[in-house]
Amino acid sequence: MTATFNHTIIAANDPTVLAEFYRDLLEATKAPSWGPFVNLILGDVMLQFATPPVAFQPQHYAFLLDDEHFDRAYSMITESGREFWADPQQTRPQEINTEHNGRGIYLIDPSGHYLELITRAYL
Repeated sequence: MTATFNHTIIAANDPTVLAEFYRDLLEATKAPSWGPFVNLILGDVMLQFATPPVAFQPQHYAFLLDDEHFDRAYSMITESGREFWADPQQTRPQEINTEHNGRGIYLIDPSGHYLELITRAYL
């Protein structure tokens, strides 16, 4: 069997709030939760949200969306008034980049992680 990516834990200030944010943004499926984990299914990968016992550093998570999903996510972000940028350095606020023959934006989730939404893979 070849290795496949199965799950990851995303550190959260409030796991329920963060899971809801990702569920809505990524159109993920709610999954059974246990212990400290609030779980979602995204394709073949489980995202687990939990509050770690120590302070955590923000991470970067990039998600590849099809064009229609990107449009829905973009509408959700703009309608909520959430800040976003065309670049990871945050010098182009409220813009969409068109790099790699697609579209992309960067934003910060409710726990401070850096999200990237793109419509074309880099490779």
